Amino acid sequence: MLIRYRRAVLASLGLAALVAFSANGARAQESAGAQQDKVVATVAGQPITEADLTQAISDLQAQFARVPEDQRRAAALSAIIEIKVLAAEGTAKGYDKSPDFERRMAFLRDRALHSEVIEKEIANRITDDEIRKRYDTEIANTPPTNEVHARHILVKTKEEAEAIIKQIEGGAKFEDIAKEKSGDAGSGAQGGDLGWFGPGQMVPEFEKAAFALGVGEFTKEPVQSQFGWHIIKVEDKRTKQPPAFDVVKEQIRSLMLREKYFELVKSLEAGKVDITDPDLKKAIDAEKANEADKAQ
Repeated sequence: MLIRYRRAVLASLGLAALVAFSANGARAQESAGAQQDKVVATVAGQPITEADLTQAISDLQAQFARVPEDQRRAAALSAIIEIKVLAAEGTAKGYDKSPDFERRMAFLRDRALHSEVIEKEIANRITDDEIRKRYDTEIANTPPTNEVHARHILVKTKEEAEAIIKQIEGGAKFEDIAKEKSGDAGSGAQGGDLGWFGPGQMVPEFEKAAFALGVGEFTKEPVQSQFGWHIIKVEDKRTKQPPAFDVVKEQIRSLMLREKYFELVKSLEAGKVDITDPDLKKAIDAEKANEADKAQ
């Protein structure tokens, strides 16, 4: 749970964007060069530069997600102009002097520094060689996995399942019966189709029966699980090879970034954090203990 809390915070603070930046951002900034200093507009005599547009596009990426790429510079400029004219109005009226505003600015400053540390101390230090080594160690040598593509029909009683097996043996289409009678509404609407799955992805009774079938075969006896009684049909089988490096490279980078992030936070928190609210301290300590147990 604590890790989930932290992951939610990471998502809100743009960790995914920093992963992308670490892969592409530095090269893009180098290629932009002096153009970043180019003035594209002014507001009350204050310049807006290409660098400002780049920063706005980065910081407002969620808002710009549906804006076509060739329109984002214009959208960013419009956003900056609106922000600056309203900010000037707020300053003129003294809104920047309130305690709430100062507290918010302090948080935003800390948030920006948090992102800078992630970028400079973690993201930019993860090299392609490190990612390749992680891939070679944990993925490349993984044995091929046997998978099956199966359908099933789920009913409540053994008698129902036996009756359906007789229908299929009599020539009824498995898919049609699944749509009509399966208690698994999700797969039932797809003719019982469960897609591809490998070992450990289904309950043991179901997995054992499915992997024992040949392609095109279905279970002649109902299979019982905690969900009810199943009739299973195997559509196909395959041996799945480990994914290629280029396919999982950015996933590995993201995983390594998260790991290094938590390692850094843990080392910096040591001896510096004092939670004075007893209820919050109890909740945090319980979550840390729970996560430590899971890690063992």
